[in-house]
Amino acid sequence: MEEERKKRFETDSGIEIKRIYPKQDFPEEQPGDYPFTRGIQPTMYRSKLWTMRQYAGFSTAEESNKRYHYLLKNGTTGLSVAFDLPTQIGYDSDHAMSEGEVGKAGVAIDSLRDMELLFDGIKLEEITTSMTINSTASILLAMYIALAKKQGADLKKISGTIQNDLLKEYAARGTYIYPPKASMRIITDIFEYCSKEVPKWNTISISGYHIREAGSTAVQELAFTLSNGKAYLKAAIDKGLDINVFAKRLSFFFNAHNNLFEEVAKFRAARRMWAKISKGLGATDPRAQMLRFHTQTGGATLTAQQPQNNIVRVTIQALSAVLGGTQSLHTNGFDEAIALPTENAARIALRTQQIIGFESGAADTVDPLAGSYFVETLTNEVEEQAWEYIHKIDAMGGSVSAIEQGYLQQEIAASAYKYQNEIQKNEKIIVGVNKFEVEEKPFDDILRIDDSIRQQQIEKINKVKAERNNEKVKALLARLESEALGETNLMPVILESCEQYATLGEIADVLRKVFGEYKS
Repeated sequence: MEEERKKRFETDSGIEIKRIYPKQDFPEEQPGDYPFTRGIQPTMYRSKLWTMRQYAGFSTAEESNKRYHYLLKNGTTGLSVAFDLPTQIGYDSDHAMSEGEVGKAGVAIDSLRDMELLFDGIKLEEITTSMTINSTASILLAMYIALAKKQGADLKKISGTIQNDLLKEYAARGTYIYPPKASMRIITDIFEYCSKEVPKWNTISISGYHIREAGSTAVQELAFTLSNGKAYLKAAIDKGLDINVFAKRLSFFFNAHNNLFEEVAKFRAARRMWAKISKGLGATDPRAQMLRFHTQTGGATLTAQQPQNNIVRVTIQALSAVLGGTQSLHTNGFDEAIALPTENAARIALRTQQIIGFESGAADTVDPLAGSYFVETLTNEVEEQAWEYIHKIDAMGGSVSAIEQGYLQQEIAASAYKYQNEIQKNEKIIVGVNKFEVEEKPFDDILRIDDSIRQQQIEKINKVKAERNNEKVKALLARLESEALGETNLMPVILESCEQYATLGEIADVLRKVFGEYKS
C-alpha cells in the first residue's frame, strides 16, 4: 500500500477520518419524522427550493433599495438586510460614536422614514425579509411592522426573521447594549408579542454563524448555538409562554465552511439534537420540535489573495448547506474579503445558488447523502462531541452562566489560535495564501462608501424631528421608561414610538437609562 499524504486525516473539528467506512446498519428514519435527521419535510426541495437570499445593505436606505430591486429582478426569493454598526448598537447617525461608521458595514436606519425608503416599491406582504439585528431588534421590527401597517398589509401574513440573539453577541461578536437579564426580557417580550400580532414572524434566529466567524470549530458552533437556544426556550417558559406556540417561530442561523462532509453532518446532527432538546423541555407538537435554519457561506474563509478562488469556496459551502437540508441560504460575494460586494459579485453569488438548485440535481432527492457509511458515522460523531460541550455548559448553569464565566469565549479563542497556528506552519493549506501563491495586481473593482453619507443621514434626522409631533414623541418615550421599569411588554409602546417617528437612538437611550450598559 502506498504511503498516505498525512499521518492523520481529520475534520476541522479534529474528528479522525478513517480510510474507509465498513458496511453497517443505521436506524431507519423517514424525512419529516422525529427526530428529523433527514429533513423537516417529507419532500424537501422536491416541493419547493430553499429561499435564496442575498445579504445586502450599505450606504443610505435609497441606495440599498436599488440593490434590493436589482436582486429581486435577478431571481432572489427573499431579502436579507445588513445594518450599519451605529444602527446595530443603538446610535443615531448624528451621535458622536457614529462618526466614520455610518453606512459602512450596512445600511443606516435612524427612523421609520429610512425604513419607508428602504422598502420603497416593495410590498412587505409579498416578500419574506431577514434582518440581521440584535440589540435593537425590537426597534427595527417595530419599524417594519409600522411600515407594513402603512402599506395596508395584513400583519397576520407578513413573514421574515429578526436575528435577536444576544447570547452569541456576548460570547463572540460584541454588538450588545444591555446586560443579559434585560436583553432576555426584551427578547421574550418579542416572543410574546409576535405570537399574537405577527404569528408568521420568526422571532429569533439563534446564530452559530458569528460563533464560527470568531474562530470556533464546527462542533463548537453546533454545541454553543443549541445551548443558547436551550436558554431561550427556558426563558420563554419561565415567562409563562407555551413552548408549542413560540418554539414554532424559532429559527437558527448556521455557517458553512469548506469541509463539505463535516458541514453536512453538522446540519443533520443539529436537527436531531434540537428535536431532543425541545421535546425534553415539553414540546409535543412536531413543528415545535423542528429545527429550521438559514445558512450563510463562511465569510472568514474568503481570501483577499486571488479573490476569484472564493467563487469555488462559496460553491462548496452552498452545496453543503443544500445537501444538509437548509431552509434558506445566502452566498457571499467573491470580493467580500476586500469590501462590500459589487453588483457583479452579488449576481455571481446568487447564480451559484440557482445553478445548484436548477442544474446540479442536488435538490432532486431528499437527504442525498443518507446511508453513506461515512456521513452517517460522522453525523453521530459530531453529535456525540457536541453533547459533551452542552453537558459541560449545563453543569455551569446554562449558557448565560457559562458566558458570564468566560467559558464559551475561551473555547472559541483557543480554537481560533490553533487554526491560525496550523496555517502559519503550513499544516493547513489555504490555496493562494500559504500555497500556490501568485504575483497579482491590487484588486480595485470594489464598492466604496464615503463619509458624506453621515451628513445626508443627519439632514434626514433633522427633517424628521422638525416635521413630527414632538410632544407625542416625548410622552411616548416617558411611557417607555415607565414601562421598562416595570414588567409590561415593551413592544406596543416601542411600536407606537416608531409610528410617531421617534428615532432608533432615542428609544435605545431610554432603555440604556433604565437597564444600563453591559461591560464584558
